[in-house]
Amino acid sequence: MGFENKNDAYMSGSRQPGSQPGQLGSLSLSLTPLRANREYDPIADYHHVMADFLTSTHRAKWIFSPQDLKEKYKAANQRARQALEKYGATRMEVDVDGSWSYPEPQPDAKEIVEKHSRKPLKIDEEQLLRTFYEFKIQDVCDAFKFPRKIQATALIYFKRFYLQWSVMEHHPKDIMLTCIYAACKAEENHVSAEELGKAIEQDHQMILNNEMLVLQSLGFDLIVYAPYRALEGFVSVMEEFIEANDEQLQMLQDLHETAKVESDKIMLTDASLLFPPGQLALAALYRANEVHGLLDFERCLGSLLSRQQDTHSISELTVSLNTICSLVSKLVTLTATDMKHVDRKLKLCRDPSSHDKSKKRKHRSKESSNEFHA
Repeated sequence: MGFENKNDAYMSGSRQPGSQPGQLGSLSLSLTPLRANREYDPIADYHHVMADFLTSTHRAKWIFSPQDLKEKYKAANQRARQALEKYGATRMEVDVDGSWSYPEPQPDAKEIVEKHSRKPLKIDEEQLLRTFYEFKIQDVCDAFKFPRKIQATALIYFKRFYLQWSVMEHHPKDIMLTCIYAACKAEENHVSAEELGKAIEQDHQMILNNEMLVLQSLGFDLIVYAPYRALEGFVSVMEEFIEANDEQLQMLQDLHETAKVESDKIMLTDASLLFPPGQLALAALYRANEVHGLLDFERCLGSLLSRQQDTHSISELTVSLNTICSLVSKLVTLTATDMKHVDRKLKLCRDPSSHDKSKKRKHRSKESSNEFHA
């Protein structure tokens, strides 16, 4: 499909003929998208998109169990801890070709780390930092007025990257921007690295330096499937299910808009690494329906299942939807103040001289104060 697993189309900024930007498949995956063009054959599109997802690397390689995620986060954290003991720092230097390196090994690195109280981040602290920068991805995309599919693609790239790396090795501020840049190229909404860096006062060369590293870490699996197109399909079927009149059509449109916002929240959790996008869309609709109270959701869900001859039972889907909703309910908006302690620990881990620089700044400040009062 398209340029999946191929870097050439990505680098040229063009999609291969016949490929589709990523969205989804069956009820547990997706549903026929709602199209303004009534001559368009929705059934043919449904089967085409479902086949795309069912044979995609997204489904084959990037849907995990909760235990899988725990093990991956633990492994990345442990590797960074070992690097801190061996090198006295965790920061990795990255070249534009994707190659990377640690600092030179220090024979007394462990003693230096203990002396300067350089403690590695805990796994839950890494999670907090990732979440903080995932919110930032949405903020940056909103500022550029990017479509939701770019925002979702950047978030998925970011999440996948940190299944393999620790934030102590690669700072999420840098990776965040590179993921947005890569998502824009993959979704054919190209923004130059210079423009992206300038808008948020960051060095654009850092974006370019990290690009190949990010692509390699993604395995060049650039096509991703988000819940937004599925929402359109589900809303289309719901319109038929309730035999909507004009007033109900407006209410259904309002529910659809709320569900988009709920999808944005879901994309900030690990749900996109745990569930197919269609289930994310259903969870968003369920949460939106809790606000609007438009549908008998369980009856509607049964109708959707029967239409698609889905192998999932309502009880199985309900368990998945409840899990997704639980993840969203635990989501907390973090501020820079909330992250101050974690950020300080991160700086000490990544930059062995940051502690000494801080002490020198304080020392110079104290000298200046004494001279002022003399």
